[in-house]
Amino acid sequence: MSEFRKIVPDTSIIINGKLLELLEKEDLMNCEIIFPVAVIDELQAQASKGKEIGFRGLEQVKRIRELAERKGYVIRFAGERPTLEDIKLARSGRIDAIIRDFAKGEHAVLYTSDYVQALVAEAEGVQVNYIEAYEKKPKLIFEDYFTADTVSVHLKANLSPLAKRGKPGRFILVKLREEPLTEEELNNMINEILETARIGGEGSIELLKSNAMVVQLGRYRAVITKPPFSDSLEITISRPMTKLTLQDYKLSERFVKRLMERAEGILITGSHGSGKTTFASSLAEFYVSQGKIVKTFESPRDLQVGLEVTRYGPLEGDFEKTAELMLLVRPDYIIFDEMKKLKDFQIFADLRLAGIGMVGVIHSSDPIDAIERFINRLELGSIPKIIDTVIFLKDGEVKKVYELDLVLKVPTGMPSSNLVRSVIEVRDFETGKLEYEIYTYGERHIIVSLEKSSSNEELENTGT
Repeated sequence: MSEFRKIVPDTSIIINGKLLELLEKEDLMNCEIIFPVAVIDELQAQASKGKEIGFRGLEQVKRIRELAERKGYVIRFAGERPTLEDIKLARSGRIDAIIRDFAKGEHAVLYTSDYVQALVAEAEGVQVNYIEAYEKKPKLIFEDYFTADTVSVHLKANLSPLAKRGKPGRFILVKLREEPLTEEELNNMINEILETARIGGEGSIELLKSNAMVVQLGRYRAVITKPPFSDSLEITISRPMTKLTLQDYKLSERFVKRLMERAEGILITGSHGSGKTTFASSLAEFYVSQGKIVKTFESPRDLQVGLEVTRYGPLEGDFEKTAELMLLVRPDYIIFDEMKKLKDFQIFADLRLAGIGMVGVIHSSDPIDAIERFINRLELGSIPKIIDTVIFLKDGEVKKVYELDLVLKVPTGMPSSNLVRSVIEVRDFETGKLEYEIYTYGERHIIVSLEKSSSNEELENTGT
């Protein structure tokens, strides 16, 4: 710049490092850089809450001061400190407004990487220079660790990077290099992930706590933890292995017909890495192909579905509020991925009883365990109205399908006809074989495995 000018940076251009970059390139040699005290106080407030952007911003200010001393830049700090109320209202734009007013009062040019801030400044007659923060990269750093058969990479400070590779049920852990990862390498990856999600429009920040973050970037899900929550800096990045159609599972025509005509309360269950989410994605696409309106409940979002499927997170952090909205939207099916909390099961039940087809995904090493999750949470007689089909996956394949029915009978093995009661029969769908009975006895819920009972009877008959 040929003439001497005043520059006022806001928090965005400090945090993303663009101001430091301009100074290092000596593009601002003929400028006086004025830091509003409100900017420093906002960064301090964020750092005090343990947020990464606060620490990063303060570190940038420190480096800018050091560079100014070496190269003779003119910098100063001025302005009034924001009040406690101003800081509390920072999310609603109060701090940004203070910075704009300060720049206008100083007859300075506001430098920002916040597009909304730039638009508002122009509307208010403030001189502004918008610096694009995000430079789209053809490939992110962590993607170099992924191969076609990689399901997840595990990166931890001071340890060699590891990758889990193979197929469902046959994964192996592979060391990617001998040299340990440094904290600087991991921090560079974290900054890149966050910038891509926040500014690049290619992902979403699903969870943001002081020392833990979950970020969804397209197919990739990054879980980031920091001390003191974890003992050291760690990034775990996973992705679905493949995208399959329902035909790829080689299901029987009879079962496919049930999915089309009768199954409206479905549980997809299996252990970690068994292929539950992949199957749920396939089922969602199948229902779309049948002309159904399909929505998903996901947190984080990692189902692989087309644009026809709207994906919902917890509204204001609560899936119960999302469910209330769904009662107005009235989709044909909702895919509820990763049901974990007590409230999740109640939401599933409420939506199903409201007439919406529900598909729930649950971690379980045994299909009957998935049903048992509902037993202590709901009235026993209502369970078959809520769950009619249980699909158990292992090694990426459908290993077992159960159907549930409520009947009035004497439970198997009880001698007296006076013991008639409501019994949930759990049958193998393909063979029709009765494998479990669920009923109440006194105040207790009883789950009886008829296969085990038959084995015990045979042993007793042989005198063993």
